[in-house]
Amino acid sequence: MCIGLAMRVVEPEGSFAWCEGEGERERLDMILVGAQPVGTWVLSFHGAARQVLSDAEAAQARAGRLALAAVLGGDRCVDEYFADLVGREPQLPAHLQRVS
Repeated sequence: MCIGLAMRVVEPEGSFAWCEGEGERERLDMILVGAQPVGTWVLSFHGAARQVLSDAEAAQARAGRLALAAVLGGDRCVDEYFADLVGREPQLPAHLQRVS
């Protein structure tokens, strides 16, 4: 399974940037998202920034990885990691909803 990692830009370096997230530091290729200022969250995958993330999206990505780690560690209740989903009905994205 391949899962991206939410990382924050800490040092831009031309078409690359040093980024940090979840205790890791990595030099990412920024060609797909362009140069980003310090503090910007990006989704890292295989050495490249794949998309720019909002603070909320970065928090959700980190929560998802923490939930996966909890499940792999034997925890069966991961609701705390998905507070935005608990207690509401799932909704289809707009492009999949039926047009009236």
